[in-house]
Amino acid sequence: MKVNLRWQILLAVLGFALVLSLLSLTVPREVASGTVVPGEVAPGSAVCQAQVPVRGGVFAEGFVGVPRYLNPLLSDGNPVDREISALLFDGLTRYDALGQLVPDLGSWVVGEDGRTVRFALFEGKQWHDGEPVTAVDVVYTYSLMQDEAFSGSPDLKTLWQSVTINQIDAMTVEFVLSEPYAPFLAATTRGLLPAHLLQGVTAVSLPNHPFNNAPVGTGPLRVDETVSWRENGRLRLLPSPAVWPQGVQLDAIDYRFYPDEATMLADFAAGTLQAVNHLPDSALPEMAALPQARLFTARDERYTTLLFNVTNSAQGGVNTVEMRRSLAVGLNRDLLVDRVLQGQGIVFEGPYLPSSWAYQPDLLTQYGDGDRETAVSQLEIQGWVLLADGGPRQKEGALLQLRLAALEQQQPIAAEVARQWAEIGVGVELTLLPDVASLRSVLAERAFDVALFDVVLGGDPDLYDFWSQEAMVRGQNYAGWNNRRASESLESARQLWSVAERRPFYDTFLRLFDNDLPAFSLYQHVHTYAVRSEVEKLDIGQIRTPRDRYHTLADWFMLYENVVIACPTDAVSR
Repeated sequence: MKVNLRWQILLAVLGFALVLSLLSLTVPREVASGTVVPGEVAPGSAVCQAQVPVRGGVFAEGFVGVPRYLNPLLSDGNPVDREISALLFDGLTRYDALGQLVPDLGSWVVGEDGRTVRFALFEGKQWHDGEPVTAVDVVYTYSLMQDEAFSGSPDLKTLWQSVTINQIDAMTVEFVLSEPYAPFLAATTRGLLPAHLLQGVTAVSLPNHPFNNAPVGTGPLRVDETVSWRENGRLRLLPSPAVWPQGVQLDAIDYRFYPDEATMLADFAAGTLQAVNHLPDSALPEMAALPQARLFTARDERYTTLLFNVTNSAQGGVNTVEMRRSLAVGLNRDLLVDRVLQGQGIVFEGPYLPSSWAYQPDLLTQYGDGDRETAVSQLEIQGWVLLADGGPRQKEGALLQLRLAALEQQQPIAAEVARQWAEIGVGVELTLLPDVASLRSVLAERAFDVALFDVVLGGDPDLYDFWSQEAMVRGQNYAGWNNRRASESLESARQLWSVAERRPFYDTFLRLFDNDLPAFSLYQHVHTYAVRSEVEKLDIGQIRTPRDRYHTLADWFMLYENVVIACPTDAVSR
């Protein structure tokens, strides 16, 4: 069953829960002579009771899993760490709602040589403990990732080791690159660390430092150090006065950590939790049936694609673009999303998500919702015929039998792809792998014809490490797509800084990609955010980053109190 959520991308229109609609009128009574309800009613007036919102209450949100490092430099390997670090820390830059890179803690200027990027920090930015953010913090943070002993993502170390960092003055830092490299700016979205609290802490000692349990950042939420999540399984976050100087209605936000989804969802149904983030698709029908649950859907910057092995050694004919196009035409992706994902996925074309400025649907073939008859006709034109005894199509004695590799957790998706292809006479031999490392091993050896692969894109549209010729050997061009013009377009685009200069090269890349079709996107991932109805005035717009869902936090409230007021005229007349 498909759960039909309203698709305004997390735009929750609440039912005008104004105070007047909350009035709970009692039988009018006269106030005794000489007695006045303080600040409300004069003697002799009829009075009523009303419920009004009051400050207080803790908003509890559930997560499956536990934090390891509440540290933006060490958070890549754990979804819980990434989610929370994004709320606690700011980078030099950030991406806005349109996917454009904008200043956060500082603004930048690129030198005429294209190799120098100078950042000027904004005055007045402070850490949660009140200390100012300075160039020392910038130098300290990024120098940690240059250390050979840095235990975070190896890609971060590789990038920063190629950069020279110079502190110009107290509020200015200069980065010198070995060559022009526009995707470098995306790396400056990573949160900064406070040097004044971590003096003497090296890359070796950073993972074991107590800072990772109760860090100090510059983000919209800060950690309440009086509550230890390691001891009681909940992390208490408080709103930063720098973001909400007038305060908020709630006392705090509690993140509570669970060993499994079933326990977390049971607490939500019982009212112990007010929200669940990343609700599993399998739980959507049950949650949608709860009268106290409100469900909001947001896009993830992640999609699932079918990689085709386009090398000459590929079996089953997928090394021809005609076969790849037939396989794409024969897939009904909307049906796949409805059947397997409870409708929680977005079908799109091409290697870029619609949120990217490089996304140009007009340059791409629109495969729509599949066309079985056209796919069958195309396969027959290519010489693949069905025999009377059934089974996969054959051509010159060879079977149209494809090796489809996927993770075990992707089995329902892979099975639906295989089912739809079987309907057009394409056989599928499914290989399920236990983990990402095993899948990457199969892909690197090109021991597959087709593979289900999840792509996580950064904010920059650079796909050199996915689709260049170099990436066939030292990268993730597992499809083996060897297109010189496409590779040159990607290489040229990453050496230019402005969007206007880069766009023509990405347009060329898209045309070549569409012509050869080395991969076929299935759907963009979405996630569901569930909130209980007792949280009032919760107005959520588009969520691109974790902090976006708290944009209107100042207005949220959960508690009421009864007050005595003068009865409305119509109530008295009754």
